[in-house]
Amino acid sequence: MAFLVLEDGTVLEGLGFGAEKTVYGEVVFTTAMVGYPESLTDPSYRGQILVETNPLMGNYGVPHRDLRENGLPLHYESDGIQVEGFVISRLMRPNHWTSVKSLDEWLREEGVPGIQGIDTRALVKRLREEGVMLGALINDDTSVDEAMEVVKKLDYEGMNLVSLVTPKNVVVHEPPGWKKTVVLLDMGVKYGILRELLRRRLRVVRIPYGWDVLDAVEEFSAAGVFFSNGPGNPTLLREAAEEAKKVLDAQVPAMGVCLGEQVLAMADGAEIYKMKYGHRGINKPVKDLKSGRAFVTTQNHGYAIIPESLDGFAVWMTNLDDGTVEGIKHRELPVIATQYHPEASPGPYDSTWVFDEFLELIGGVDG
Repeated sequence: MAFLVLEDGTVLEGLGFGAEKTVYGEVVFTTAMVGYPESLTDPSYRGQILVETNPLMGNYGVPHRDLRENGLPLHYESDGIQVEGFVISRLMRPNHWTSVKSLDEWLREEGVPGIQGIDTRALVKRLREEGVMLGALINDDTSVDEAMEVVKKLDYEGMNLVSLVTPKNVVVHEPPGWKKTVVLLDMGVKYGILRELLRRRLRVVRIPYGWDVLDAVEEFSAAGVFFSNGPGNPTLLREAAEEAKKVLDAQVPAMGVCLGEQVLAMADGAEIYKMKYGHRGINKPVKDLKSGRAFVTTQNHGYAIIPESLDGFAVWMTNLDDGTVEGIKHRELPVIATQYHPEASPGPYDSTWVFDEFLELIGGVDG
C-alpha cells in the first residue's frame, strides 16, 4: 500500500514500487507519451514528484548506459534519477531489445519511490484546475497525518535546488576534432544539450554554479557562453543573473535554455512569474515571430518571463497555446535564448537549428 498526499488534503491510495521510503516535493505532471528515462533523469525535475499522464509506464524497460555518443549515454539526461518520486497509472513488464532492467528495479537501485494504480487523468485535471501543489509520496510506514504535517511546512519556492545538481568541479568534454570552446554555466544541464554542442565540434567546459563566468571564458579561451537549464525558482538565482549581466556587458556571444533564458532575462532587468501548472511535455507548439514558422517542442518549466519587462531583449518566439514567451533575442548583442528545449527531438529535429544559430554567433568552427 502507498499513498500520494496533496497540500489541499487530497489523499490517493495505490500500490508502491521502487524504493520503500517517503519523499516530499512539488507535484507536477508531464503530457509526454514516451521518454520516461529522459524525464526521470532530467535535473530540472529535482525537488518534484512527477505524474505521468500516459497510463502505461515501464513497457520498454530501462536502456543500457553503454549506448553512448561522445562519451555521454544516449537515453539519459544525467547520471541518475532526479525526480523525488514517480506517480503512474499502471506499471508494465518491459519488452525491448535495449532494456537491461525494469522500471521498478531501476527506482529501487536509485532510492526513488513510485506509486501505481492512481487515476492519473483525474489527478492531472485537479492540478490543472488548482495549480501544482506540494505533496508527499508515501511508500513506507509513514502515516498520512505525519506526511501532511511535513507538507504544510514545505517551502519549494525558497529552495535553491540548483545547488543540488551543479557539478562540484569543472567538467570538460572534448569531441574529436573540436575547434572552439564554449563555457557552460551548469545549473543542471541536460546531456541532450551537451550532445548537440559536441556534435558541432565544440569543446564544452562545464563550470559549477557560483563560478566567475568571464574568468572561465578567459582561462579556457572560450568563444561563447552557454547558460543551462536547471530546477527551482529562477528569482533565487541573483548570483547567476549578475554573472549573465557581466557577459552581456562584455558582449560575449551567449545562449540560454529554459532556466538559462530566465537568468539572461533577469540580467536584462526582466521579471519572472510562476505559471499555474507550467509546460511539461513533448508536444508544445512554438512560433518563431520573425519567420512565422511553427514547430513542435519539448518543454519542462514552471516559470515564465513577463514580456513587457524586457528591455535589451526582444521576444523571439511564443507559445501557440497560451502566448507565453518561448524565445528571446537581444536587439544589439549576439545573445539568444529559448524557454523550450531545442536539443530534444519531438519533431524529431524541429528546433535543433537553434544550436546552429548559436554556432554562427561564435563565428562557426570551420577555417
